Amino acid sequence: MAATWAPSLPLAGVARQIVCDSLKAGVTRPSRYEPGISRTYQEMAGHYGTAVLPARVRRPRDKAKVEAAVQIVQRWVLARLRHRRFFSLAELNGAIRELVTSLNDRPMRHLGTSRRTLFESLERPALLPLPAEPFAYAEWRRCRAGLDYHVEVGGHFYSVPYRLAREVIEARVTDQAVELFHQGSRVASHLRNPRQNRHTTTPDHMPSAHRRHAEWTPTQLLREAAVVGPATAALVECILTAKPHPEQGFRAGLGILRLSRGYGPERLQAACRRGLDIGARSLGSVQSILRHGLDRTCRPELVPDEPTFEHGNIRGRGYYH
Repeated sequence: MAATWAPSLPLAGVARQIVCDSLKAGVTRPSRYEPGISRTYQEMAGHYGTAVLPARVRRPRDKAKVEAAVQIVQRWVLARLRHRRFFSLAELNGAIRELVTSLNDRPMRHLGTSRRTLFESLERPALLPLPAEPFAYAEWRRCRAGLDYHVEVGGHFYSVPYRLAREVIEARVTDQAVELFHQGSRVASHLRNPRQNRHTTTPDHMPSAHRRHAEWTPTQLLREAAVVGPATAALVECILTAKPHPEQGFRAGLGILRLSRGYGPERLQAACRRGLDIGARSLGSVQSILRHGLDRTCRPELVPDEPTFEHGNIRGRGYYH
C-alpha cells in the first residue's frame, strides 16, 4: 500500500518482491508457474535485489491491495479534481500531492490509524537498502551481423569480430554505450553514436587485409596507382573525386589495383587508358575490358582531314558551326 502514495511517502528502500500485471513490456511469456520476464525488467530487479512475480492473466485478486488502492485514488483524488482546471503539469502535480498527503495522514476507519503511521512502523523497516548507484536503463535488441561484420542499432552500424559475420547478436543499448553479446558473452562495446548510416569500427575486429586497407589514405592509393602507370593513376583519381567523400571510392580503387595480380600491370594500364577514352570510369568497366580482351585491341589512329578545295560552290565545314 505504501508504494501507492509515492509523492508523500519516500520509500528510501526496495521491496523484497514486486507483483506486477502481465504487461507486454515486462512479461514476455505469461505463465502461472514460470513466467518469462523481459531482459530489461529482470536487470532492473537484479540491480535493486528484488524479485518480480507477475500476476496471472485476468486474476485481479493476485494483487487485490493494488486494485483497491486504484479505487481509493479514483474516489479521493481524481473525483475531487474533476471540476478543476489546470494550466500546467506542475500545478496539477501540486494539487495531487496535497490530496495524497491528506489521504495518507487521514486515520482509517477500521484500523484507527493512518497509512503513514503503518508505513513507518511496519513497512519501512522491512525494506531492503537502495544500491549506491541508480539503475541505468538499457534496452535489449536482437540483430544479425552482416557480411561486413557490422550490426545496425538505431540507424548506426557497429562492428563485431569478423568471425561473427551473419551470426545473431544481442545488443544492450543505453544512453551512452552499445554492448554486443554472442551466446551470452560480450564480444564488443562501443560508445553510442547518433549519426545515421555511419560506421563505428574497432580495428581489432577487422581481418588483416581489411585492416591494412583501412589505414590507407587517398594519397597512398594514388601513389600505388602511379606505380602501375599514369592512366591507372588518372582513373583512380577520377573515381575518388567523383564521390562526395574520397573514402567511398577506396574499395573501387583497391579493386582496380588488385586486378594487376591476375592480368599484370601492362594490361591493367592499357585497360585504364581505354576506360578513360570511352568514359567508363568504374571497377566493373575495367574488369569487363580485361575479361573480353578489349585492352589488346589497337585504337584507330586519327587521320588528319584532307585539305579542302576552295570554290564558290563549296560551303566548307565552317558553314555548319
